Amino acid sequence: MYAEKLKRRSECEWYMEPSEKMHVPVIIYADEQLIKAMDEKVYEQAANVAKLPGIVKASYAMPDAHWGYGFPIGGVAGFDADKGGVVSAGGVGFDIACGVRALRTGLTVDDIESRKTELAEMLARRIPAGLGSRGKLRLLRQEMDEMLQAGMQWAIDHGYGTRNDLAHTEENGRMAGAEPRYVSDRAKERQKDEVGTLGSGNHYLEVQKVTEIFDTDCAEAFGLAQHDIILSIHCGSRGLGHQIGTDFLPRMVKTAQSHGIELPERELACAPINSELGRKYLGAMNCGINCALANRQVLTHLVRQVFDKFLPKANLVLLYDVSHNTCKVEEHTVDGRSRKLYVHRKGATRAFGPGHPSLPSDLRKVGQPVLIGGTMGTASYILTGTEKGMSLSFGSCCHGAGRAMSRKQATKRWHGQDVIRVLAEKGIIIRGASKRGVAEEAPGAYKDVDAVVDATEKAELAKKVAKLEPMICVKG
Repeated sequence: MYAEKLKRRSECEWYMEPSEKMHVPVIIYADEQLIKAMDEKVYEQAANVAKLPGIVKASYAMPDAHWGYGFPIGGVAGFDADKGGVVSAGGVGFDIACGVRALRTGLTVDDIESRKTELAEMLARRIPAGLGSRGKLRLLRQEMDEMLQAGMQWAIDHGYGTRNDLAHTEENGRMAGAEPRYVSDRAKERQKDEVGTLGSGNHYLEVQKVTEIFDTDCAEAFGLAQHDIILSIHCGSRGLGHQIGTDFLPRMVKTAQSHGIELPERELACAPINSELGRKYLGAMNCGINCALANRQVLTHLVRQVFDKFLPKANLVLLYDVSHNTCKVEEHTVDGRSRKLYVHRKGATRAFGPGHPSLPSDLRKVGQPVLIGGTMGTASYILTGTEKGMSLSFGSCCHGAGRAMSRKQATKRWHGQDVIRVLAEKGIIIRGASKRGVAEEAPGAYKDVDAVVDATEKAELAKKVAKLEPMICVKG
């Protein structure tokens, strides 16, 4: 039904006029092949988001969009608090501030090719991964609250990394407005020994090689060259973030009617930004963002220890860290004037263009690095934000390849050991916490990341800087 309403406006932009109770149109950025492969539920969910109070400009979906919880994964929407705008737990997701961190290593392919297997074993032993994985840190209640308020700064103060890491992290490593008192005891209990762990699902740690440079000026600014070795970490806020979503979603459902909110579906549970529940959720969610930033920082420290011992000539320098499951207060131009919006990005990456004041001085001229995770058998990408993307999608773009099938479907089609064997024949070493987890994340379970990134660039949301291919992947 909804697919029939889509009208093509350009090679990679599709438009759905507001109808029924939609306040704004739906805009999907994708090429024709990606559009045809999208589940009908993507269009339905994007249209439902357009029905939420206070939404501004449009309900957006990125080229990697697929059916999610409430919002489509790959969904973007901005809300104005002064116009009755809402914050939605379903629009952020359960893995709050899941994101990607990329580090330059100072090494080239020749430096690690012959020692790849040994390095993979050391990383797999040192990095806790898998469902329910536990780290060596055990946080007492006061330490937990300090971490939730300070994020990366807490990790660095406790010896995990250096202050140089902060400038190249979204929000300088610390999300303001975090309120640990709004995070439940259950959430804190779940997180007490999970800081410094990868978790499961699509999370990973990869040793990658730069195989192609698309923009030499940006690549130079980012410190990237052909054959360089990059270390990427993809994970989020672990049990704490999941529990925050679990705690607030039913509360938002219960109170929606009292705020005059008619939910198109239960999973779009939300609360007015200026309501007590809305403020409490934002305070808790900001804690989730800080938790994810601290988690990736501790993991970075563990990886640096491995490289210091195994390849002492390495120097792991943070290129950038950016999340893709958040709600952020940002200034955007709407109808010719600047407005403060609460921008939800659910499986979508912030991609600020050149000159944005939030970017570090050494990157401001070329724009924000945008880190796009692919699959363990194909490729990942580093993009940069564009000035046009700021107006097209609130400075947002895709976040990865995007699933083409469910995890259950993937395990029916592939066996983990076979996936590991096939990838080994291609020179990619996989170390997974479980064979089932590897099967769930088989490369064939995802869309073509090259097509997703090409559509992102053609839509002018971001532009390609470098292509990275995996050499080692540690999976949960």
